[in-house]
Amino acid sequence: MRSRSILCACLGWGLGLGLTLGLNGIASAQRVIRMVVPYGAGAVQDTVARAFSTELGQALGASVVVESRAGAGGTIGTAYVAKSAPDGNTLLLAAGSHTLAGHLYSKLPYDPIKDFVGVSLLGYLGYVIAAPASLGVNTLPEYIRLLKSKPGQFNYASAGNGSATHLGMAFFLAKAGLEMQHIPMKSTGDAVNEVLGARVQGVAAATIGVVGYRGDPRIKMLAYTGAQRSKFLTELPTAAEAGVPGFKFDAWVGVLAPAGLPKAEIERLNNAVQKVLADPVVQERFARLGVENTTASPDEFQKILRADWENAAQIVKASGARVE
Repeated sequence: MRSRSILCACLGWGLGLGLTLGLNGIASAQRVIRMVVPYGAGAVQDTVARAFSTELGQALGASVVVESRAGAGGTIGTAYVAKSAPDGNTLLLAAGSHTLAGHLYSKLPYDPIKDFVGVSLLGYLGYVIAAPASLGVNTLPEYIRLLKSKPGQFNYASAGNGSATHLGMAFFLAKAGLEMQHIPMKSTGDAVNEVLGARVQGVAAATIGVVGYRGDPRIKMLAYTGAQRSKFLTELPTAAEAGVPGFKFDAWVGVLAPAGLPKAEIERLNNAVQKVLADPVVQERFARLGVENTTASPDEFQKILRADWENAAQIVKASGARVE
Protein backbone atom coordinates (compact mmCIF):
# COMPACT_ATOMS: atom_id res chain seq x y z
CA MET A 1 0.00 0.00 0.00
CA ARG A 2 2.82 2.33 0.90
CA SER A 3 4.60 1.62 -2.39
CA ARG A 4 1.36 2.20 -4.28
CA SER A 5 0.88 5.56 -2.47
CA ILE A 6 4.40 6.63 -3.30
CA LEU A 7 3.90 5.64 -6.94
CA CYS A 8 0.66 7.62 -7.15
CA ALA A 9 2.30 10.62 -5.51
CA CYS A 10 5.16 10.48 -7.98
CA LEU A 11 2.79 10.15 -10.89
CA GLY A 12 0.75 13.08 -9.57
CA TRP A 13 3.88 15.17 -9.09
CA GLY A 14 5.07 14.33 -12.57
CA LEU A 15 1.69 15.12 -14.09
CA GLY A 16 1.59 18.45 -12.22
CA LEU A 17 5.12 19.29 -13.28
CA GLY A 18 4.33 18.39 -16.87
CA LEU A 19 1.20 20.52 -16.81
CA THR A 20 3.10 23.45 -15.29
CA LEU A 21 5.87 23.18 -17.86
CA GLY A 22 3.28 22.89 -20.59
CA LEU A 23 1.49 26.03 -19.43
CA ASN A 24 4.79 27.87 -19.10
CA GLY A 25 5.67 26.77 -22.60
CA ILE A 26 2.39 28.17 -23.90
CA ALA A 27 2.97 31.44 -22.05
CA SER A 28 6.54 31.73 -23.32
CA ALA A 29 5.32 31.02 -26.84
CA GLN A 30 2.99 34.05 -26.79
CA ARG A 31 3.61 36.24 -29.81
CA VAL A 32 5.81 39.25 -29.12
CA ILE A 33 5.36 42.33 -31.31
CA ARG A 34 8.00 45.02 -31.13
CA MET A 35 6.77 48.56 -31.68
CA VAL A 36 9.92 50.48 -32.50
CA VAL A 37 10.12 54.15 -31.52
CA PRO A 38 12.88 55.93 -33.50
CA TYR A 39 13.34 58.64 -30.84
CA GLY A 40 14.22 58.62 -27.14
CA ALA A 41 12.09 58.73 -24.01
CA GLY A 42 9.83 61.77 -23.92
CA ALA A 43 9.52 61.96 -27.68
CA VAL A 44 6.09 62.16 -29.31
CA GLN A 45 6.26 58.63 -30.71
CA ASP A 46 7.40 57.11 -27.41
CA THR A 47 4.60 58.69 -25.40
CA VAL A 48 1.92 57.81 -27.95
CA ALA A 49 3.16 54.22 -28.26
CA ARG A 50 2.91 53.68 -24.52
CA ALA A 51 -0.60 55.16 -24.44
CA PHE A 52 -2.11 52.19 -26.28
CA SER A 53 0.46 49.37 -26.54
CA THR A 54 -0.96 47.32 -23.65
CA GLU A 55 -4.49 47.42 -25.04
CA LEU A 56 -3.22 46.61 -28.54
CA GLY A 57 -1.46 43.55 -27.20
CA GLN A 58 -4.68 42.41 -25.54
CA ALA A 59 -6.63 42.92 -28.77
CA LEU A 60 -4.08 40.87 -30.70
CA GLY A 61 -3.56 38.18 -28.06
CA ALA A 62 0.11 39.11 -28.02
CA SER A 63 2.64 41.07 -26.03
CA VAL A 64 3.40 44.47 -27.57
CA VAL A 65 6.78 45.77 -26.42
CA VAL A 66 7.71 49.42 -27.02
CA GLU A 67 11.36 49.48 -28.05
CA SER A 68 13.38 52.70 -28.38
CA ARG A 69 16.02 52.84 -31.13
CA ALA A 70 16.96 56.49 -31.12
CA GLY A 71 19.61 58.36 -33.07
CA ALA A 72 20.35 60.27 -36.26
CA GLY A 73 17.05 62.15 -36.28
CA GLY A 74 14.99 58.97 -36.09
CA THR A 75 16.63 57.31 -39.09
CA ILE A 76 18.41 54.55 -37.13
CA GLY A 77 15.23 53.05 -35.71
CA THR A 78 13.37 53.59 -38.97
CA ALA A 79 16.09 51.82 -40.97
CA TYR A 80 15.95 48.91 -38.51
CA VAL A 81 12.23 48.41 -39.15
CA ALA A 82 12.67 48.79 -42.92
CA LYS A 83 15.11 45.88 -42.90
CA SER A 84 13.02 43.68 -40.59
CA ALA A 85 11.03 40.68 -41.77
CA PRO A 86 7.54 41.64 -43.03
CA ASP A 87 5.79 39.28 -40.62
CA GLY A 88 3.88 41.74 -38.45
CA ASN A 89 6.19 41.25 -35.47
CA THR A 90 8.11 44.51 -35.97
CA LEU A 91 6.22 47.79 -36.34
CA LEU A 92 7.22 51.45 -36.44
CA LEU A 93 5.48 54.19 -34.46
CA ALA A 94 6.00 57.00 -36.96
CA ALA A 95 5.01 60.64 -37.31
CA GLY A 96 5.33 63.44 -39.85
CA SER A 97 9.12 63.45 -39.54
CA HIS A 98 9.07 60.12 -41.41
CA THR A 99 8.26 61.75 -44.75
CA LEU A 100 10.20 64.92 -43.98
CA ALA A 101 13.41 62.90 -43.53
CA GLY A 102 13.17 61.60 -47.08
CA HIS A 103 13.64 65.12 -48.42
CA LEU A 104 15.91 66.46 -45.68
CA TYR A 105 18.69 63.87 -45.79
CA SER A 106 20.91 63.62 -48.85
CA LYS A 107 21.25 59.86 -48.24
CA LEU A 108 19.02 57.44 -46.37
CA PRO A 109 19.42 53.65 -45.98
CA TYR A 110 15.71 53.25 -46.78
CA ASP A 111 12.90 54.76 -48.84
CA PRO A 112 10.22 56.29 -46.56
CA ILE A 113 7.44 55.29 -48.96
CA LYS A 114 8.58 52.22 -50.89
CA ASP A 115 10.07 50.37 -47.92
CA PHE A 116 7.00 50.70 -45.70
CA VAL A 117 3.29 50.03 -45.69
CA GLY A 118 0.76 51.99 -43.68
CA VAL A 119 -0.95 49.87 -41.03
CA SER A 120 -3.09 52.42 -39.23
CA LEU A 121 -3.42 56.15 -38.75
CA LEU A 122 -3.69 57.12 -35.08
CA GLY A 123 -4.37 60.84 -35.31
CA TYR A 124 -2.95 64.30 -35.86
CA LEU A 125 -1.10 66.75 -33.70
CA GLY A 126 0.04 70.31 -34.10
CA TYR A 127 3.02 72.18 -32.73
CA VAL A 128 3.46 75.09 -30.37
CA ILE A 129 6.04 77.83 -30.82
CA ALA A 130 7.33 78.62 -27.35
CA ALA A 131 10.08 80.65 -25.69
CA PRO A 132 11.49 81.01 -22.18
CA ALA A 133 9.46 83.48 -20.12
CA SER A 134 12.71 85.21 -19.18
CA LEU A 135 13.03 86.38 -22.78
CA GLY A 136 10.36 88.96 -21.96
CA VAL A 137 8.01 88.46 -24.91
CA ASN A 138 4.29 87.72 -24.53
CA THR A 139 3.07 87.44 -28.14
CA LEU A 140 4.32 86.06 -31.42
CA PRO A 141 4.65 89.56 -32.99
CA GLU A 142 6.86 90.62 -30.04
CA TYR A 143 8.95 87.48 -30.50
CA ILE A 144 9.37 88.13 -34.21
CA ARG A 145 10.43 91.73 -33.60
CA LEU A 146 13.04 90.62 -31.06
CA LEU A 147 14.49 87.97 -33.36
CA LYS A 148 14.64 90.42 -36.26
CA SER A 149 16.54 92.90 -34.11
CA LYS A 150 19.29 90.33 -33.44
CA PRO A 151 19.49 88.00 -36.46
CA GLY A 152 21.31 84.74 -35.80
CA GLN A 153 22.06 85.61 -32.17
CA PHE A 154 19.43 83.33 -30.62
CA ASN A 155 19.15 79.52 -30.53
CA TYR A 156 16.30 77.07 -30.80
CA ALA A 157 16.23 73.42 -29.73
CA SER A 158 14.69 70.42 -31.46
CA ALA A 159 14.36 66.67 -31.04
CA GLY A 160 17.26 66.23 -33.45
CA ASN A 161 18.30 66.84 -37.04
CA GLY A 162 15.48 65.86 -39.35
CA SER A 163 12.84 65.73 -36.62
CA ALA A 164 9.50 67.48 -37.07
CA THR A 165 10.47 69.87 -34.27
CA HIS A 166 13.52 70.84 -36.33
CA LEU A 167 11.64 71.28 -39.60
CA GLY A 168 8.66 72.97 -37.96
CA MET A 169 10.82 75.71 -36.47
CA ALA A 170 13.00 76.03 -39.58
CA PHE A 171 9.86 76.38 -41.72
CA PHE A 172 8.46 79.04 -39.35
CA LEU A 173 11.72 81.01 -39.42
CA ALA A 174 11.84 80.89 -43.20
CA LYS A 175 8.23 82.05 -43.53
CA ALA A 176 8.76 84.90 -41.04
CA GLY A 177 12.14 85.92 -42.47
CA LEU A 178 14.06 85.13 -39.28
CA GLU A 179 17.42 83.60 -38.37
CA MET A 180 18.23 81.39 -35.36
CA GLN A 181 20.89 78.77 -34.63
CA HIS A 182 19.70 75.16 -34.40
CA ILE A 183 20.61 73.08 -31.32
CA PRO A 184 19.62 69.41 -31.86
CA MET A 185 18.72 67.34 -28.81
CA LYS A 186 17.66 63.69 -28.40
CA SER A 187 13.93 64.16 -27.85
CA THR A 188 11.10 66.68 -27.67
CA GLY A 189 11.29 66.47 -23.88
CA ASP A 190 14.96 67.42 -23.94
CA ALA A 191 14.25 70.33 -26.30
CA VAL A 192 11.46 71.67 -24.08
CA ASN A 193 13.71 71.34 -21.04
CA GLU A 194 16.24 73.61 -22.77
CA VAL A 195 13.52 76.26 -23.04
CA LEU A 196 12.40 75.73 -19.45
CA GLY A 197 15.98 76.29 -18.35
CA ALA A 198 16.32 79.35 -20.64
CA ARG A 199 19.37 77.77 -22.30
CA VAL A 200 17.78 78.31 -25.72
CA GLN A 201 15.33 80.94 -26.88
CA GLY A 202 12.80 78.89 -28.80
CA VAL A 203 11.23 75.58 -29.72
CA ALA A 204 8.45 74.34 -31.98
CA ALA A 205 7.29 71.40 -29.88
CA ALA A 206 4.43 69.05 -30.55
CA THR A 207 1.39 69.82 -28.41
CA ILE A 208 2.08 66.60 -26.52
CA GLY A 209 5.42 68.04 -25.39
CA VAL A 210 4.13 71.32 -23.93
CA VAL A 211 0.47 70.87 -22.96
CA GLY A 212 1.55 69.74 -19.50
CA TYR A 213 3.38 73.06 -18.97
CA ARG A 214 0.32 75.26 -19.45
CA GLY A 215 0.60 77.93 -16.77
CA ASP A 216 4.23 77.11 -15.96
CA PRO A 217 5.97 80.46 -15.22
CA ARG A 218 9.16 79.35 -16.95
CA ILE A 219 7.72 79.06 -20.46
CA LYS A 220 5.67 81.29 -22.74
CA MET A 221 3.56 79.62 -25.41
CA LEU A 222 3.23 82.04 -28.31
CA ALA A 223 1.33 80.38 -31.16
CA TYR A 224 -0.08 77.14 -32.52
CA THR A 225 1.12 75.90 -35.90
CA GLY A 226 -2.09 74.29 -37.20
CA ALA A 227 -4.56 75.75 -39.66
CA GLN A 228 -7.11 76.21 -36.85
CA ARG A 229 -6.65 76.70 -33.13
CA SER A 230 -5.97 73.60 -31.10
CA LYS A 231 -8.95 72.27 -29.16
CA PHE A 232 -6.47 71.49 -26.38
CA LEU A 233 -4.99 75.01 -26.22
CA THR A 234 -7.85 77.20 -27.39
CA GLU A 235 -6.32 80.35 -25.95
CA LEU A 236 -3.37 80.19 -28.37
CA PRO A 237 -3.70 81.98 -31.72
CA THR A 238 -2.42 80.21 -34.81
CA ALA A 239 0.85 81.50 -36.22
CA ALA A 240 -1.09 82.61 -39.30
CA GLU A 241 -3.45 84.63 -37.09
CA ALA A 242 -0.54 86.13 -35.19
CA GLY A 243 1.35 87.53 -38.15
CA VAL A 244 2.78 84.79 -40.38
CA PRO A 245 0.21 84.46 -43.19
CA GLY A 246 0.04 81.09 -44.92
CA PHE A 247 2.09 79.29 -42.28
CA LYS A 248 0.78 75.84 -41.32
CA PHE A 249 2.63 72.89 -39.88
CA ASP A 250 1.08 69.78 -38.32
CA ALA A 251 1.73 66.06 -38.46
CA TRP A 252 0.09 62.68 -38.55
CA VAL A 253 0.95 59.88 -36.12
CA GLY A 254 0.58 56.27 -37.21
CA VAL A 255 1.81 52.70 -37.30
CA LEU A 256 3.92 51.48 -40.23
CA ALA A 257 5.30 48.05 -41.10
CA PRO A 258 8.00 46.80 -43.46
CA ALA A 259 6.87 46.60 -47.09
CA GLY A 260 5.76 43.13 -48.13
CA LEU A 261 3.56 42.49 -45.11
CA PRO A 262 0.63 40.34 -46.36
CA LYS A 263 -2.61 42.24 -46.80
CA ALA A 264 -4.48 39.92 -44.45
CA GLU A 265 -2.02 40.73 -41.66
CA ILE A 266 -2.27 44.47 -42.40
CA GLU A 267 -6.05 44.26 -42.11
CA ARG A 268 -5.81 42.25 -38.89
CA LEU A 269 -3.47 44.79 -37.31
CA ASN A 270 -5.58 47.71 -38.55
CA ASN A 271 -8.75 46.21 -37.10
CA ALA A 272 -7.04 45.72 -33.74
CA VAL A 273 -5.76 49.31 -33.68
CA GLN A 274 -9.18 50.71 -34.58
CA LYS A 275 -10.78 48.60 -31.84
CA VAL A 276 -8.30 49.99 -29.30
CA LEU A 277 -8.78 53.59 -30.46
CA ALA A 278 -12.53 53.23 -29.89
CA ASP A 279 -11.87 52.57 -26.20
CA PRO A 280 -12.87 55.70 -24.20
CA VAL A 281 -9.93 55.15 -21.83
CA VAL A 282 -7.44 55.24 -24.71
CA GLN A 283 -9.22 58.21 -26.26
CA GLU A 284 -8.84 60.11 -22.99
CA ARG A 285 -5.13 59.31 -22.89
CA PHE A 286 -4.68 60.61 -26.43
CA ALA A 287 -6.64 63.76 -25.58
CA ARG A 288 -4.36 64.43 -22.61
CA LEU A 289 -1.41 64.16 -25.00
CA GLY A 290 -2.93 66.65 -27.41
CA VAL A 291 -3.45 64.07 -30.17
CA GLU A 292 -6.64 64.44 -32.20
CA ASN A 293 -7.65 60.80 -32.54
CA THR A 294 -8.49 59.74 -36.14
CA THR A 295 -8.69 56.33 -37.78
CA ALA A 296 -8.35 55.26 -41.40
CA SER A 297 -8.28 52.08 -43.44
CA PRO A 298 -4.87 50.87 -44.66
CA ASP A 299 -5.63 52.12 -48.19
CA GLU A 300 -6.72 55.53 -46.88
CA PHE A 301 -3.61 55.78 -44.73
CA GLN A 302 -1.41 54.90 -47.69
CA LYS A 303 -2.95 57.80 -49.64
CA ILE A 304 -2.29 60.12 -46.70
CA LEU A 305 1.36 59.04 -46.67
CA ARG A 306 1.80 59.74 -50.38
CA ALA A 307 0.14 63.16 -50.09
CA ASP A 308 2.28 64.00 -47.08
CA TRP A 309 5.38 62.97 -49.03
CA GLU A 310 4.61 65.67 -51.60
CA ASN A 311 3.84 68.27 -48.92
CA ALA A 312 7.05 67.42 -47.05
CA ALA A 313 9.09 68.24 -50.14
CA GLN A 314 7.64 71.76 -50.19
CA ILE A 315 8.26 72.29 -46.46
CA VAL A 316 11.90 71.17 -46.64
CA LYS A 317 12.52 73.30 -49.72
CA ALA A 318 10.95 76.38 -48.12
CA SER A 319 12.86 75.89 -44.86
CA GLY A 320 16.21 75.56 -46.64
CA ALA A 321 17.20 72.83 -44.17
CA ARG A 322 19.50 70.00 -45.23
CA VAL A 323 21.31 67.17 -43.43
CA GLU A 324 24.25 65.41 -45.06
